[in-house]
Order: sequence, then C-alpha cells, then structure tokens
Amino acid sequence: MRLDPFYLIVDRAHWVERLVPIGVKLVQLRIKERPDSEVRRDIRISRAICDRHGCQLVINDHWRVAIDEGCDFVHLGQEDLEQADVAAIRGAGLKLGISTHDEAELEMALSVAPDYVALGPVYPTVLKKMKWAPQGLARLTTWKKKIGSTPLVAIGGLNLERIDGVLTHGADCAAVVTDITRSQDPEGRTRQWIAATSRGRIAPA
Repeated sequence: MRLDPFYLIVDRAHWVERLVPIGVKLVQLRIKERPDSEVRRDIRISRAICDRHGCQLVINDHWRVAIDEGCDFVHLGQEDLEQADVAAIRGAGLKLGISTHDEAELEMALSVAPDYVALGPVYPTVLKKMKWAPQGLARLTTWKKKIGSTPLVAIGGLNLERIDGVLTHGADCAAVVTDITRSQDPEGRTRQWIAATSRGRIAPA
C-alpha cells in the first residue's frame, strides 16, 4: 500500500470543502469534543467531497461512525487502540493507521498489522501539549527500518522547509496541520505543499 506524500489533517468539514478540491489526495478528519450528531454530519459531508475528488479520507478515533458511514480508513491513537474493536474495523473492510511515540507503542501498533504507522512529534509542535520530546529525523530512519514496507507518516511541527528532511530520512508521507490551518492563505499554502511533494505523488490510475 502507498500513501500520498502530503497528508492534510483538519478538524472540521469546512476545511475539507475548502482544500480538497485544490488537489489534496489524503486528508484526516480529526474531531475532538463535539456532539455525536456533529461528528456524523462532518464525516458524511467530508466523505461525499472526498469521493467526488478522488481523495482518501481518514477518520480519527470515531471508528464506529466511520463504519456506519462507509468510510475506508481509521486512525487511532494508543489509548483509542486499547478500546477499539479492531476485529470489527477490519471486518468492515476499513484500513487502519496507528500513532506511535516510543518503542512500546510501536510494538503495540505492529501487533495489529496496521496499514500505516505514524511517528511524532518529529519537531516541536504548537498543536497540543505532548509528553514526548521531539523525535528528530534519525528516529524516522530507525522506525522505517523496523516497520519495513508499512508506510511511515511523520507528524509534528512540519512545514514546507522540513518536507525534504522527513522524506529523505524514511517517512513516506508528511502530515501537516497548523502550517496550513493557521496560515493567512490556507489555499495558497496547500498548493505549495502539493507542489513540494509532487515527486512522491501517486500517478492517477
């Protein structure tokens, strides 16, 4: 399995509406602390947009709704992985991505044969407080050797200047949040990310 090298992460369907039509091919909808009805609505809207534009949609945490809404990819953190019904996720045909931050978490992730592994934070991040220090580029290389052909997603503090570093040190894809969502021109920044990762992009079928 291959992933697009540019992995956009957003928290609202309106971001999907704004940015996916530009050419985003891999987006995660990460919704926190909102009513179930809003979660379901945003997932439904996002799935329809992604279907129209040939973009792969990943749902963070809300695996039950992802199954109900016919999504094809779920991302779980370690705490969510402990509580999720992985057999049900697999039985519904969904692919699975897992967050990791240390060796123990990587071992746990690999025990469920994920479709990708994420490592972070690679750099300091302003998105949320993390108990882990920045992993650094060398850790990406180590992780890639351990997971082999499983795609590796780098996340945390990434910007346009850091793309080449993470991709040359083993990451298959670079995940970005605030560099786009806090930009004064999110659409323009998205176009820059798409252009900067063009060498690793999957050609259309």
